[in-house]
Amino acid sequence: MNPAALQTATRARARMVERLRTEGIRDERVLGAIGSVPRHAFVEEALASRAYEDTALPLGFQQTISQPYVVARMAEVLVAGGRAMGKTLEVGAGCGYQAAVLSQLASDVYAIERIGKLLDKARANLRPLRLPNVRLKHGDGNLGLPEVAPFDSIILAAAATTTPRVLVEQLAPGGRMVFPLGQAGADQIMVLIERQANGGLKETKLDAVRFVPLLAGTE
Repeated sequence: MNPAALQTATRARARMVERLRTEGIRDERVLGAIGSVPRHAFVEEALASRAYEDTALPLGFQQTISQPYVVARMAEVLVAGGRAMGKTLEVGAGCGYQAAVLSQLASDVYAIERIGKLLDKARANLRPLRLPNVRLKHGDGNLGLPEVAPFDSIILAAAATTTPRVLVEQLAPGGRMVFPLGQAGADQIMVLIERQANGGLKETKLDAVRFVPLLAGTE
């Protein structure tokens, strides 16, 4: 990107952060993380001029990059109350954008993507940023990563039709999981699950959202 285009993108990103603030995102850590990641580097070149709009954009493979507000909102839910995000599992790495944002808030990010070619794109997108605390894995996100569980935070970038119990079991005591619940093309709701210190679970329904479906298997 030439210097003039880079300057334009930087200004557009700053405006996006201010827009998120007016839309209700209050956590300055989250706003700082969003502001530090060049979203234009994660979308197709033909869509770069739209990178800082508050909208989901197509990635190919019938997947999308989530709209900035939703990325910020889900992160804010995980860090609410001054909480540290800690070791974090992201299900649905997509193009790598959300993992890059989470890397600014979490000690470690493990991001799973079921579509191998999309994961290759995420690796290429993330490589220039040199984020030492992000690890990408090709796999079925429904299964989580039991070999490195438990996780302090889990975030799903695809809608589950039922509460993903396998992932809930990978939450550490005091851990939080945020995910979209509902059928593709129908009403979906953002849900927060918190594992209490005594092992019990607390579930809170939050905002209406729209996500691609959480699918099983790999390709």
